[in-house]
Amino acid sequence: MMAIKFVYRGKTLEELRKMSLEELADLMPARQRRSLKRGLTPLQKKLLEKVRKFKGKDKLIRTHARDMIILPEMIGAKVAVYTGKEFKTIEIIPEMTGHYLGEFAQTRKPVKHSAPGFGATRSSKFVPLK
Repeated sequence: MMAIKFVYRGKTLEELRKMSLEELADLMPARQRRSLKRGLTPLQKKLLEKVRKFKGKDKLIRTHARDMIILPEMIGAKVAVYTGKEFKTIEIIPEMTGHYLGEFAQTRKPVKHSAPGFGATRSSKFVPLK
């Protein structure tokens, strides 16, 4: 069985890692390209420095920078992204390149409806039998 090699817009992971931020921005979709051309915020720069510092080590990096675009040099890092209530741990894989960190740490829980709550009116307690 042949192993499938990761390719992003025709470039291998090694080629992506060698590129400058400007060259990489040209490969990204419009929103990410615009964000990278404007430059990273101080919070994003701090996160990127931490990722570079703890790259090989198995260290968890906590951040509030949900708007950080996942760059090729971040692949393999473990990042805990703040959801507004807790930190959700994300293992960054090659397929996440070009996406935002916040996309992988949901801020809302899906609604699970159950029985009517305390103080519900008589009409709202009615559930038709089908």
